[in-house]
Amino acid sequence: MLIKYIFNRILYTIPLVFGITLISFFILQLAPGNYFTQLKLNPQISEDTIAQMEREFGLDKPWYFQYFYWMREILVPVVKHAGVIPYVTPKLNFGHSFTYHVPITTLIKERLFNTFILSLSAMLFTWFIAVPIGIYSAVHQYSWADKIFSVLAFFGMSVPNFFLAFLLLYIASVTGWFPIGGMVSGNYDTLSLLGKIWDRFHHLLIPTFVLGTSGMAGLVRLMRANMLDDLRSEYVTTARAKGLSERVVIYKHALRNAINPFITLFGYQLSGLFSGAALTEIIVSWPGLGQLMLEAVRSQDLYLVMGSLLMGAFMLIAGNLLADILLAVSDPRIRHE
Repeated sequence: MLIKYIFNRILYTIPLVFGITLISFFILQLAPGNYFTQLKLNPQISEDTIAQMEREFGLDKPWYFQYFYWMREILVPVVKHAGVIPYVTPKLNFGHSFTYHVPITTLIKERLFNTFILSLSAMLFTWFIAVPIGIYSAVHQYSWADKIFSVLAFFGMSVPNFFLAFLLLYIASVTGWFPIGGMVSGNYDTLSLLGKIWDRFHHLLIPTFVLGTSGMAGLVRLMRANMLDDLRSEYVTTARAKGLSERVVIYKHALRNAINPFITLFGYQLSGLFSGAALTEIIVSWPGLGQLMLEAVRSQDLYLVMGSLLMGAFMLIAGNLLADILLAVSDPRIRHE
């Protein structure tokens, strides 16, 4: 039954991906000109040369023909071999970048890993801080610590990420405590192994804090509310009546039930981090998928924009699919609806 549910959810994502790419391709075509239009300002390049380049990349055809050819190069099956065993896989040819003059697949692989590292760091930062704070606030309800954490949580949820990013970048520029922009320092290649690890970690601090703050604030409030509900439940009262220690009551009985809803939130938060990482990457100059898409939009690199957008949409859908699967595993009633 679970396998059938997962299979149906995957089937639902196929028309969603096609819809996203089709609408996005159409919207991008509404912008006047293309990548080669700016070359017309160069008197050394003739119009015939520009027209020939447009024909080579199919930019002289209507947008729906361009979309069809682009999708065909992605989905057309090709036969590959794992040793002597042949297998069929989509071609996954996203095209060639006009700006970088390399296959778009190569660019996406590089930037996707950087975005994944940032999102994973923000996820770990969020969960390892939010859950303990939420538990402490619930156990020490209305204490000064609970009030301070509540104020900070509301502050984290209300302050936009871009404002927090600009604020931290300003502090870093004034104090010199943190590096500004990029993933590594200029002298990265000359550093020792530990020095390289520290350099990457140091560059990761600001974008991780910016991306994880709003999610952490929301999880703190949710964890606190769940723990308060469970601490007032009958089974916790029974556990206390049996003479169990408060530590056992909190961490073995109340926490086990209070944290169950967080399992389903994992996938949704992961997809939210992927989609929210783009703005953070642009502001702090993190070389991820979001910054790549911005550069592609500025230069009207059509296929690079679509490749980045398709990968971003895939990650968002995959996160939501993971959340649905986790929800179905934790609540069997979902699978039977």
